[in-house]
Amino acid sequence: MSQNPNGPGPIPALVVGAGPVGLTAALALRSHGLPVTVLEAEPEDRVRPGSRALFVHRESLNLLGRISPGLDRTLVNNGVVWPTRRTIYRDKEVFARSYPPQPPRADFIPPFTSLRQIETERHLLAACLDAGVTFRWGAAVTGVETYQDSARLYTEDGTVWEAEYVIGADGARSQVRRSQGIDMVGERSEAFHVVVDIEEDPEDPMPLERVFVYEHPALGGRSVMRVPFAGGFQLDLQCKDGDDPAEWADEEAARRWVTKVVGQKYADRLLWVSRYKFLHVVADSFTDPRHRVLLVGEASHLFPPFGARGMNSGIADSAAAADAVAKALANPADRVSSIAAFNSERKQAAQFNSEAARTALAHLRPKSEFTRFKQALGAALSPVVPSLGEWLERAPYGPRTGAPTNSSKGKY
Repeated sequence: MSQNPNGPGPIPALVVGAGPVGLTAALALRSHGLPVTVLEAEPEDRVRPGSRALFVHRESLNLLGRISPGLDRTLVNNGVVWPTRRTIYRDKEVFARSYPPQPPRADFIPPFTSLRQIETERHLLAACLDAGVTFRWGAAVTGVETYQDSARLYTEDGTVWEAEYVIGADGARSQVRRSQGIDMVGERSEAFHVVVDIEEDPEDPMPLERVFVYEHPALGGRSVMRVPFAGGFQLDLQCKDGDDPAEWADEEAARRWVTKVVGQKYADRLLWVSRYKFLHVVADSFTDPRHRVLLVGEASHLFPPFGARGMNSGIADSAAAADAVAKALANPADRVSSIAAFNSERKQAAQFNSEAARTALAHLRPKSEFTRFKQALGAALSPVVPSLGEWLERAPYGPRTGAPTNSSKGKY
C-alpha cells in the first residue's frame, strides 16, 4: 500500500470520474491554479459506446471557454448546428422553423453544438492534458472517509489518497456518494425508450433537421425523434407501456423499425442500439456533513434527457464545485459556507431540472385522454392558430428557464 502518491500532506483536490463532468471539474480547478488529479476506474484505452449526451448548449460552451480558452470553439467546430426544427403529429406537419446561417465571426457561439459524447470527452481530455491535469487510470475508488481537515480515498489497487476536497463525478452508481451514505430520492419509470445511433450516408444525407413525430403512423402510434450529430443522427423511440423490449430494442428489431422512419438504405448503418428507462432522483445532499465531498453530475441527480439537461447541468455543477473548492482553500475560515452555498445552489438547480423533465414526460406519456385530446386538437388547429403548433413543438422538452446553472441564473 502506498499512501499519498503525490507527496506528503493532503493534496488540495481530487476528482473521481473522467467522464465529461469530471473532466470539466478538473479543468475548472486548473483554471483556479490548483493542482488536480483525476481517478478513473476504467483504463485509459477504454471504448465508450454510443452517442450518449449529444448537445452542448451555449451556456456550457461559454463556461468551458472561460475555464479553458478555445475549448468552446473546438467543440463548435467539431459538432453540427441543425438550422431547422420540425414537429409532425402523425402524418401532419404542425410546426417548422428554420434559422438563418451562423454569422462567420470567429467569436460567435451558436445556441448549441451537436456531437457524440465520446467526441466531447476526447476534446475535454486533450484540454485537461494541456492544462497539466494528472490522471490515474484503472483506479476504481472503493471508499471515501472524511475528517475535519481532509478526506481519505481508497482504490482497488490498495492505494490510499488524501485530499482536502473530493469532487465525486463517478456517475449514477457513485461509490463516492454511497461511501457517505447519501440517498437518492425520487422515482423510476417502468416505460422505456430505444435509442439508435446511425451513420449518415455522405452521398445522400438526410436534411440537417431535428424532427419530432408524435404517434408515428408506421410505428403503431409510438413517437420518435431524429436528431443530427456530426457524422450521423440519432433516433429516439418512445415505446408504449407493456411493450416487449425484444420486439423493439435488440439490433434486428431496431433495424426493422428504423427503415420505416428513415428508409431502407439505413438498415445497415446502425452504430449503436440501447434501451433506457427514466429516473427522477436527486441526492439528499450534494456534500457530506464535514463539507469535504462535493457531488456533481449523475452522482447527484438523474432525470429524463428531455431538454438535454443531464450533461449540461453536470458541467454547471462541476464549475460551481470548483469555484467552491477554490474559495474554501483561499479562505479556510469560510470554507463551510462556501461548500454549503454550492450544495444549496446546485440542489435547487437539480430539483428544477427534475421537475421540468417531469412536466415534459407528462406531455410525452399522457395519463389522461384529455391530454391526448388537447394534443390532437392542437394539431388540427395549428394551421389557423400557429401558437398551438409551437406548443406541440416545445412541450416535449419542458420549461427551459428559471434555474441556476453556474454562479448566475440560467437554464440548466
